[in-house]
Amino acid sequence: MFFGLVRDEKMASGPARAIRTVLVVEDEPLIAFDNERALSHAGYRIAATVGDYGHAVRVMDGEDVDLVIADVTLHGARSGIDVARHARGKGLPVLFVTGSCPSHARDLAVGCLAKPYHPRDLIASVAVVDRMLRGRHATRLPMGLSLFAEATI
Repeated sequence: MFFGLVRDEKMASGPARAIRTVLVVEDEPLIAFDNERALSHAGYRIAATVGDYGHAVRVMDGEDVDLVIADVTLHGARSGIDVARHARGKGLPVLFVTGSCPSHARDLAVGCLAKPYHPRDLIASVAVVDRMLRGRHATRLPMGLSLFAEATI
């Protein structure tokens, strides 16, 4: 399932940002739309919004992506954990957004934002990951965000 076209939108401004382009991997259309809209309004470029492993891999392999936001449970045989495994092989950070954060996959993602969440908490979580990528510490974690110490960025 593919929810959006790969976009040629203007990249987010500001040279200090480590994250400019985000791949959204979510199989629930309303959540996918809300995530894409919130991230776009916050100035992030959306590489694509996809709902399955195959489309996610194609975007990661063909687009410039700085962060993958992935639900763990996806339609099809492959999961968001498989997406995270592929992203790790490409050196891409992953933020899980899911109802049940996978403790057995903590080494594949920088953290997990627990559903349900407010769009402002998604944006704040991406900002925390951005700070981590730039070698800074998070001053305050948004509601529902857990960071994984096991992750290597």
